[in-house]
Amino acid sequence: MRRAALTLLAAGLAVTACTSAPGTGAPDTFSVWDPYPQFTADSEWAKTIDRCGSEAGVKVARQAFDTTDLTSKVLLAAQQRTAPQVLVVDNPVVSTLAEGGVLRPNSEVGLDASAAAPNLVSAGTLDGQTYGVPVGANTLALYYNRAVLTAAGVDPAAITDWAALTAALAKVKSAGKKGITFSAIGTEEGTFQFLPWFWGSGAALTDLGSGQAASALALWKSWLDQGFAPNSVIGNTQTTSWQEFATGEYAFAENGTWQLQNAKKTGFEYGVIAIPGRTGGTAPAPTGGEFVTVPVQADKATETKAGQIAACLTSPERVLAADTALTYVSAVQSVQQQQVAALPELRVWVEAVNKAKGRTGDNLGTRYPRISQPLWGAVQAALTGAKTPEAALKDAQAAAAAAK
Repeated sequence: MRRAALTLLAAGLAVTACTSAPGTGAPDTFSVWDPYPQFTADSEWAKTIDRCGSEAGVKVARQAFDTTDLTSKVLLAAQQRTAPQVLVVDNPVVSTLAEGGVLRPNSEVGLDASAAAPNLVSAGTLDGQTYGVPVGANTLALYYNRAVLTAAGVDPAAITDWAALTAALAKVKSAGKKGITFSAIGTEEGTFQFLPWFWGSGAALTDLGSGQAASALALWKSWLDQGFAPNSVIGNTQTTSWQEFATGEYAFAENGTWQLQNAKKTGFEYGVIAIPGRTGGTAPAPTGGEFVTVPVQADKATETKAGQIAACLTSPERVLAADTALTYVSAVQSVQQQQVAALPELRVWVEAVNKAKGRTGDNLGTRYPRISQPLWGAVQAALTGAKTPEAALKDAQAAAAAAK
């Protein structure tokens, strides 16, 4: 989610079917665009791209952009028929690009997503066709401060449902510490952080006004009312909520795999547990991460060669190095096992990813942004006290239905 950006999608930007510039055969140099500007040419990710180009017998020119910038550039390039041959793009954007005719389905370019976990692949599936292969995934779980929980007499292993978590927060507050911090900001980040509780209640994105959905929002509201969570969550991003946790005052923080390196720098002993469902089990959390896709090109030869490069980047033989560089849990089960063997603390994250859901899954596709925006608005309205959780979510459902 650290790279998830749906601004252009939420604006309803139209995309028209188009192709790359006309040609008579595959180009000498293939363009690969990705949203990882933090990884330079000497990174393992960049080296993996070069290796895959060499194996396909072509030169590769990589360009890296911030996620929002990448999405806008891809849309413009597609309209101008200058789309890259291989595109690594944030998973919620895949369905929009596919619906607009910018991407080729896997079946037409020789890509095979069958080795990846079905729950991750679903984010790139639209009307029975799959577009691209997930390079890896991140998701959400609960970090905890071991010293704070020990002082409060809380065993993190006993937190298996909402009631147990709320009871733990009460003990932490009684012990003089702070309970839990998260991001409820009025953006996609707020929806992203709310979804594990929303889905963990049994709610569905097609019915925001359900009783299950209201129970999830009422849970968050009750934490604020009882002082278990700070009012700052209303404006917190995932970064600022992490900064609160890093002070050492909080028992829990909802955050993602991308904070693992920062967790090691906090100066206190931490652990991670899965976000619990309302009545037990692991709640489905939303997936972050990108798909490797093949945009429409002027000729079949170019698309086939691009498919070879994309297949190489997501193959079990290559993806371990790529996922390690990107700090992702792999989409491939055998590679996940290798990751856990090398770093046992990833086990909780692997389990969370295997329970996770794509935000545009269930064939929501381009409808998702028109659902997400009313949902984060409902969260804001309820947490600020402007509306009850029930009223806020019923209004959100009405807004989502009207936007179809």
